[in-house]
Amino acid sequence: MENNDDGTSSSEESPGSQSNSADGSVCDRLRAARPAILPSLLLCDFAHLADEIHRLEAAGVPALHLDVMDGHFVPNLTYGMPIVAAIRRVTRLPLDVHLMISRPERYVAEFIEAGADVVTVHAEAVERAADVLSLIRRRGAAAGLAFNPGTSLKILEKCADCVDLVLIMSVMAGFGGQAFQPIALDRLRWVRDHLPSHVLLEVDGGINQQTISACAEAGAELFVVGSAIFRSEDYRRVVSELAALAGREVTKTEQDK
Repeated sequence: MENNDDGTSSSEESPGSQSNSADGSVCDRLRAARPAILPSLLLCDFAHLADEIHRLEAAGVPALHLDVMDGHFVPNLTYGMPIVAAIRRVTRLPLDVHLMISRPERYVAEFIEAGADVVTVHAEAVERAADVLSLIRRRGAAAGLAFNPGTSLKILEKCADCVDLVLIMSVMAGFGGQAFQPIALDRLRWVRDHLPSHVLLEVDGGINQQTISACAEAGAELFVVGSAIFRSEDYRRVVSELAALAGREVTKTEQDK
């Protein structure tokens, strides 16, 4: 499959996206799970990745959040398409892939082929956000746009028709374990007030038992959680606790799926 330098491609939809959508719209699944706890796999035990994913499934999570970093857009370096593909082979959960990389349009097709159901790019990393979001949609995935704490949100006024998810970073992208920045609450409220209600609102960074309720009250629906889950021995207990604090109990049926 060929990609041009500007992110356009010779085909409209990737084979990977067709298989990922077999269970219906990923956005519909995430809306039905709101408020939803999405574990960030950045802090999981990669030596036992499949076991970690199965523990998270047993805990009742509705999707997984994958942080891709390139060592250029952000100083840290994590993983790429092979890990996404490996995760897809061991779970049917939606994969929410957060690209913290420069010129992400060059890799959209490959990440969707690898198994990404949602692809989120950073507003700071693209010149024409609407074009990149439209490319993601054409490839068959849901399109997300992420913002670091100091980045203006005004670009969303030009992208409202082509964005499925907005990710508000409550820390600077690039490292796990950072402290929550309260400015994120005002930014969540701004997005909720200015975008249509069908656009999913996600928050990432320092989300734990002390911060999740305020984020939910500010309008967040999807909560990316790392340290609070993976530093606990009991994933099920922590996920249930976080879901309750965000306004929703995780049912036993969901935990047993």
